[in-house]
Amino acid sequence: MRTKPELNYRLQKIVVTVAVVLFILKIIAWWLTRSVAVLTDALESTVNVVAGFISLYSLFVAAKPRDKEHPYGHGKAEFISAAVEGSLVAMAGLVIIYEAIDNILHPHIIQKLDTGMIIIGSTAIINYLTGWYTIKIGTKNNSLALVASGKHLQSDTYSTIGIIGGMALIFLTGWIWLDSAVAIAFAFFIIYTGYTIIRSSLAGIMDEADYALLDKLVSRINENRQENWIDLHNLRIIKFGPVIHVDCHLTVPWFFNVHQAHKEIDAFSAIARNEFGESVELFVHADGCLDFSCKICNKSNCTERKHPFQKTIEWEVHNISSNEKHSLGNS
Repeated sequence: MRTKPELNYRLQKIVVTVAVVLFILKIIAWWLTRSVAVLTDALESTVNVVAGFISLYSLFVAAKPRDKEHPYGHGKAEFISAAVEGSLVAMAGLVIIYEAIDNILHPHIIQKLDTGMIIIGSTAIINYLTGWYTIKIGTKNNSLALVASGKHLQSDTYSTIGIIGGMALIFLTGWIWLDSAVAIAFAFFIIYTGYTIIRSSLAGIMDEADYALLDKLVSRINENRQENWIDLHNLRIIKFGPVIHVDCHLTVPWFFNVHQAHKEIDAFSAIARNEFGESVELFVHADGCLDFSCKICNKSNCTERKHPFQKTIEWEVHNISSNEKHSLGNS
């Protein structure tokens, strides 16, 4: 059975193949029409091809098993790949603006717009469907590289649709200047897409907290909370490509032996694995409860209780990410 990194790599090979085929079709469309808008669409496709190969290599690296030099695996390569791809997308937008302005200053005759629209339209449909499926699988497998590739393909689709609309207006009105105007308008959209990809990749490289994942995990923990789980703190999530590393401190009764504490940790860990599947790694440190923990502990028939139970503290992302244990004076 293939692992998620291997499946991600296999899908990216398909994405690269599609990118190469669509690039050839767009070059044919530009050669037929001589439209700068079509040329800019083809230029963005060159970025698709280059970025696709970069992403393919990163997924190949990320799929490698752990080794002595990389004990946490090679998943970070995906973040670097996404950063490069986002930069290339933004640069393509700038090149498109330059070409459009040059076309305004030095206009030329556009021809065979009807044939060009058919070719470009077919590439838009293929791009969108490929991008949609890539994002779907990338999100499922926690692969930023695949998500970045999918968003890139979809941004290419949106720009292509705009270009087709501009070509249709030129075909109906004969207004040549619309060719450059449409190209410039969608260049800014492409630049923004590149920015969002770069922003996501930098968040992964800098180990920025993923609050969506944390909220999802904490919600499941609260739903399955057991009485021996007295307190939870110092919870953190780090993403290494498709692998999520979770570590936290779980407070259990101080009189539990090692086997009893380990049993509680296993039950706690099962919640994370049920939520995230094989892509999660959970490291739980067991802490023994202290006297002030009694007020927030609802364990029944506790022979070591020092204070009566008062209330349960609801675990939320903001109060379990701290490294301090909870008490009624520190909740």
